[in-house]
Amino acid sequence: MKRKAALLTFLLLVAVIFTPVAAQPPLFSTSLPKEEFAARRAKVFQKIGDAAVVMQGATETSAYEKFRQSNQFYYLTGVTTPRAILVMDGRAKSTTLYLNPRNERMESSEGPVLIPGPAAEQLTGIDRVLPRDEFERAAAGLAGRTVYTTVRGETGLMGTPDRAQAHERAREADPWDQRPSREAWLRTKLTARAPGVKYENLDDILDEMRMIKSPREIALLRESSRIAGLAMMEAMRAAEPGMYEYEIEAIGDYIFKKHNAQGPAYYGLVAAGTNSAWPHYHAAQAQLKAGELVLFDYAPDFQYYTSDVTRMLPANGKFSADQRELYGIYVKLYQAIMTSIRPGPASDILKDVVRKMDDAMSSHRFSSTRNREAALRFVDGYRARVSSSQPGLPLGHMVGMEVHDVTKNFTVYEPGMVFTIEPALTIPGDRVYIRLEDMILITPTGYENLSNMAPVEIDAIEKLMAEPGIPQLMRKPSSTASR
Repeated sequence: MKRKAALLTFLLLVAVIFTPVAAQPPLFSTSLPKEEFAARRAKVFQKIGDAAVVMQGATETSAYEKFRQSNQFYYLTGVTTPRAILVMDGRAKSTTLYLNPRNERMESSEGPVLIPGPAAEQLTGIDRVLPRDEFERAAAGLAGRTVYTTVRGETGLMGTPDRAQAHERAREADPWDQRPSREAWLRTKLTARAPGVKYENLDDILDEMRMIKSPREIALLRESSRIAGLAMMEAMRAAEPGMYEYEIEAIGDYIFKKHNAQGPAYYGLVAAGTNSAWPHYHAAQAQLKAGELVLFDYAPDFQYYTSDVTRMLPANGKFSADQRELYGIYVKLYQAIMTSIRPGPASDILKDVVRKMDDAMSSHRFSSTRNREAALRFVDGYRARVSSSQPGLPLGHMVGMEVHDVTKNFTVYEPGMVFTIEPALTIPGDRVYIRLEDMILITPTGYENLSNMAPVEIDAIEKLMAEPGIPQLMRKPSSTASR
């Protein structure tokens, strides 16, 4: 009888979870299946042997903002509920998720969230999903064992490992801000509950796993790149003298939201004229002027996967003769890099890059000595890398769940790696700065440019800028004169 009652309860819970409800918030990842997360946990089990894993998810924030799970926790679970705790037992090869119990008051206001019980186990594919209060007893059972925990500060929307580490260093150096990190406090509490516990760094395992993207991850990165490309193209249509940098950024925000992104992957970089000489300028308060080039570097966080795309455009829709000369050779040199990319050591790729750059320089007509010297410095920078002591360094930063994604034990480019190229051609004395950026996927035979829909060639950009953009279409027909 008890078994029958328990079965009935389980079926009712499942029915509640899976019954279609208008606008019901998702209780689990909608972008990746539970099997993907289970496969990742299986790889972790292979790495840790008889040890255990303990990791905590992100908390709710102190603001009215949508919850976004921390990247490492999401990578292993797909769970998007605040204050979750994951325990993986290498001896038993079992996984337990600890969640807060149902909060009926919150649920009546914001909708249901994932709660402990059989329905959550079915939904997530995790062996057991228990009330968070029961973690206390589980922690005590880890005494004397080796436990893997994350060490680096957690990252979420617009977060990156490098910024998390910089924030931690700044906090540690501030005598008025000596709070321990959540990661350090977890280890302190575990030590008190489980004497003799020994710690290892879980980040090292997860970071190396995240270097190679699965086919499903690549599909998400491809969509994130597509959305970024749409934002670049719409900005080209819209840009005109008199607009402000923040208006270009707003176009990106609209495109991201229109295509269901969680938000931006990083703050928007819109830099008109000499503002672009600051590579991460983001004040976005200057007005666009005729004759200026505008740098636009912005991309979305789509289903926990980001992109990173940059384009440059003339504010008035037409490149000047000098801009055509300098930007034109930059595009040729940029394509020399891109078309050389393939699996293998970066040092081998660089040799082909320099050969192609030399060919491009020999065929390009320069009328300006200044521009020619700037291009030569650019090429010589790559030539120096070929003969340097570290020619195998990556050509650009990795991209994945974070825009400056994790990099661990990099030696050669392998199929499934995703990164950007973003070389800058500069004339520092005149504050001239030219940069493009694309999302590159390493394939078995070469590469795929995931963001190639956004044009980089001069004629294609000018043609697109002749089309009306959002601001022009919002005006009365009589005032939508061409540029």
